[in-house]
Amino acid sequence: MTTVRLPAEIEQKLDSLSRSKHKSKSDLIKEALEVFFNQEKAGKDSYEIGQEYFGKYGSGIGSLSINYKDKLKEKLNAKYHTH
Repeated sequence: MTTVRLPAEIEQKLDSLSRSKHKSKSDLIKEALEVFFNQEKAGKDSYEIGQEYFGKYGSGIGSLSINYKDKLKEKLNAKYHTH
């Protein structure tokens, strides 16, 4: 038997989830720990776990974070030098 002290905020979230899913708090905690243990066993870090979601709605242009200043200058020049 293990006892865990949770911060009030987490306890409230757990209570709410327990009511909405009609599951006991113990069952939810067991499920969460199983997910955690499986991820640890697989050796995946947080990047690997979320990798499929990164850039999902991106432009597909991988260099934007590198040359964003040049792109911004081009847009501003086009806006103010069109006359």
